[in-house]
Amino acid sequence: MRKLALSLALLGMFGTPALADEEAERQAHWAELREAVFGDRAAVAAADLIALEAPKRALDAALVPITVTTKPGSDVTGLTVVIDDNPGPVAAKVSYGPRGDASLLTLRVRVNQYTYMHAVAETSDGALHETAQFVKAAGGCSAPVGAGEAESLAQIGRMKLRLSGEVAAGQPVDAQVLIRHPNFNGMQMDQLTRLYTPMRYVQQVEITLNDERVLSMENDISLATDPAIGFRFVPRAEDLPGKLKVVVRDSDDAVFEQSFDVPASGS
Repeated sequence: MRKLALSLALLGMFGTPALADEEAERQAHWAELREAVFGDRAAVAAADLIALEAPKRALDAALVPITVTTKPGSDVTGLTVVIDDNPGPVAAKVSYGPRGDASLLTLRVRVNQYTYMHAVAETSDGALHETAQFVKAAGGCSAPVGAGEAESLAQIGRMKLRLSGEVAAGQPVDAQVLIRHPNFNGMQMDQLTRLYTPMRYVQQVEITLNDERVLSMENDISLATDPAIGFRFVPRAEDLPGKLKVVVRDSDDAVFEQSFDVPASGS
């Protein structure tokens, strides 16, 4: 009992201040990151406009699913996802075009250590709205992709498109594009050669509907292997049936593109 009491006393003396200091450091780090990404523009906490969902404790740090949602009709023109303590913290920077809908964005990311994630929405008036989620995961950035370099590159650039629900003019359509790409970030070690695999990752994704922009996305090294990007687009009557085109550029300046049929429901 005396040992337990002493442990509790020590926790009261040192544990809470230590946690408070750690939290203060995290907030200070975020302030530095926010200034680096957005300059001196102020951001407001806006849980009513933007939400970020991520597992509090990830099952696989190299494959952490995240979902960013914004309030429909909030006139969001861009979204930025930041993983504060990753080596490349800006996981995605998305800007929306006339056929895009910012109310949904899903990604799979790598997480290097216990960290906050931040999602920041920009509205047409230039205001920034932010939210955050703390995620317990570690080692995701250096985790191997599961196959050798040659095997991982064999099908690079192949894509699939999934559409959910009905496709109707004027209504948001849920979609997901799957991109075969190893997304090597320079931190993975080849288990046979014991050498680090050279960096090669997806840098840009552009999605258009009948040549009108849905979204463009800039990425760094935090996207998971074989990126899966969930999004929404809004077709017009004249867009259906139509073509959704995806163009991907990676850090080796390789360009991959594919077009997919977008049928009108009932056709």
